[in-house]
Amino acid sequence: MKNKNLIRFLNSLVLLPVVATSFSLGGPQSIENSRSVLAKINIEAEGTFALNLAEDPEALTKAARADAIDAYFQGRAMPLAGTGKIMVQEAEKNGLDWRLLPAIAVRESTGGKNACKRVANNPFGWGSCKIGFESNKHAIEILAKNLGGNNPNTAYHYSDKTTREILRAYNPPSIVPRYADQVISIMNTIGAEDLGAIIEVASS
Repeated sequence: MKNKNLIRFLNSLVLLPVVATSFSLGGPQSIENSRSVLAKINIEAEGTFALNLAEDPEALTKAARADAIDAYFQGRAMPLAGTGKIMVQEAEKNGLDWRLLPAIAVRESTGGKNACKRVANNPFGWGSCKIGFESNKHAIEILAKNLGGNNPNTAYHYSDKTTREILRAYNPPSIVPRYADQVISIMNTIGAEDLGAIIEVASS
């Protein structure tokens, strides 16, 4: 019971700031996503797991972000539902906004519904749909590595760039004029950039 109360207390600290930020960035849908994510964490936070999350705010932040991605995908019956955790992990590993990979997947293939036809497991349109991957997980890892500027062969295009600059390199305005704006709009609908970050402040 003590562990459950601790998680509920942390969630109470998170809900209002997250909702306020989400409203300014993503509107009502983003607010609903945030509520669903926090409710899901509260429901699933049992026993030792709850204690671990309470003692590790960073883990709770990652869980909230992964759940926000999966909630977005699941709510729209998109095949990439369930990949939120790996997307958050790879984004962090490569210095990317946690919402970038899922938003690109939505823009390019409606979350995997219209993935590249001639190659396997490419929901991102990477390589003009000429490159296939062993799995969606593998595709996420490779895309994150490239967009993060950590592939020597593509670092010139993506290294040390803002999210908007990354998107303009990924699909230049000369090809798709409003591509960056479209992806960023999807990112804001998925959730606020700092979703879950208030937990770290509250626990310090």
